[in-house]
Amino acid sequence: MSTAASRERILGRVRRALADVPRDELPEGHPVARDYLSTHGQRTPTESVDLLARNLTDYRALVHRSDAAGLPALLSRLLAARGARRVVVPTGLPDGWLAEAPVDFVTDSASATLSPGELDAIDSVVTGCALAIAETGTVVLDAGPDQGRRSISLVPDHHLCVVRIADQVVDSVPQALLRLAPDRPLTWISGPSATSDIELDRVEGVHGPRTLEVILVAGNARPASAYPFDVRS
Repeated sequence: MSTAASRERILGRVRRALADVPRDELPEGHPVARDYLSTHGQRTPTESVDLLARNLTDYRALVHRSDAAGLPALLSRLLAARGARRVVVPTGLPDGWLAEAPVDFVTDSASATLSPGELDAIDSVVTGCALAIAETGTVVLDAGPDQGRRSISLVPDHHLCVVRIADQVVDSVPQALLRLAPDRPLTWISGPSATSDIELDRVEGVHGPRTLEVILVAGNARPASAYPFDVRS
């Protein structure tokens, strides 16, 4: 069967299915009940963070905990353990986060974007996030100032992602959607990039970082002043 014939066959089925629908009827004329649960169970903030940590671990992410004061030392230690020498950072990453890390910083900005080849030569990337979802173990990036372009968190093989416990952890996907801007370039990350073949042999690092480390930070890890915002692709 030709492409045109297949198309007409499908459209014919759609027409027959809509034959009894009045032409002036609009979708909003039949509101859909949105009475599903927004979360699965009730949790305290501490329980939500613990659930997030467990689910991140189930997805083979490496999870660390810190307070704001200890974050620079922890990031320095994790980068050293990885043997990272060149680290890409977005322009809005808080100044103090990497103050103790003895590495070469490569800044990716709207005016000086790194090519895929240049990003492939980078050892690690350090970013913040938009939020993290406890029930699914998912970290969401929206290309904000402390996250940068989507490509800098997909090409390097090692991603260190900082999550502020106080204001960035939500329980569920419905709660996350209420806080995320639909016109932002959203990247949903559940563990390191991985796939498997027909024999279920797992291979990591196919569509993104082979190693994902998430740092859950208590206290205020963000300075009071607003970050300058770059327009990002």
